[in-house]
Amino acid sequence: MIQESTVRPLSAYIMLVVCLALLLITILFPALNLLGRMEASIIASVVSGVILLFLSAGFIINNPNESKVLILFGEYKGTVKDYGFFWANPFLVKKNVSLRARNLNGSQLKVNDKLGNPIEIAAVIVWQVQDTAKAILEVDDYQQFVVVQSEAAVRHLANAFPYDTFDDDHEPGLTLRAGAEKVNELLEMELNVRLARAGIFVIEARISHLAYASEIAGAMLQRQQAIAVVAARRQIVEGAVGMVEMALAKLSEKEIVHLDEERKAAMVSNLLVVLCGEKAVHPILNAGTLHH
Repeated sequence: MIQESTVRPLSAYIMLVVCLALLLITILFPALNLLGRMEASIIASVVSGVILLFLSAGFIINNPNESKVLILFGEYKGTVKDYGFFWANPFLVKKNVSLRARNLNGSQLKVNDKLGNPIEIAAVIVWQVQDTAKAILEVDDYQQFVVVQSEAAVRHLANAFPYDTFDDDHEPGLTLRAGAEKVNELLEMELNVRLARAGIFVIEARISHLAYASEIAGAMLQRQQAIAVVAARRQIVEGAVGMVEMALAKLSEKEIVHLDEERKAAMVSNLLVVLCGEKAVHPILNAGTLHH
């Protein structure tokens, strides 16, 4: 596997002076007939022009956070990462590779989660080229490679975990909705493994869109609402039972009234109705005794 090596070509300013001199020769020799013979002056002008064109092909302008991968007759010769004005062998093929961080806003994918529910999922990925030699020489198109492998990683992640869990009787495992930070971390790790062949480093990867597919979204919303209602009712009942227990204990402790088992059952029933009912209770005043 090819590994990146950095090189620093010659400064281009000396060669620029040479090229300017050749340009003067190309223009002035035939115009002024400096060699005394027009045929010789034209020949000298043509030769200098050809040399000028050849040498001009060796100039390299490298901007900050850019690089040039140098290839000579199919052989990798190194990568220029320093920014500036350089000159190198004109026969070198120079391929530009940006070293800037880039964003990939992935498209929404419809996949099945671990439980088989169809969901929509998308991710935003921040990446940059770390090894220019691999990016150019190990894959055909490294930008397209990032897109395809990112979609594959997101699909694999969605298939590995459920969107959500509805089982309250067991300890919930990792889900796409509840375990966002862990899911993002796993996605970033998988992407770095997949893209290492192309010399790509993933700086950050996050799920940007997550929802049930439209065909089951309504049913899943009703299910979530039902679970929320059951959880709320459970909390209300637990609180009501505690309040009834406290009321009976206080009545017995302070000996405000003595109740037999039947009266206690009736009192417990009435208190639970009052505390657990959805609507406000309208009390009925008892003008007599507790036994009439």
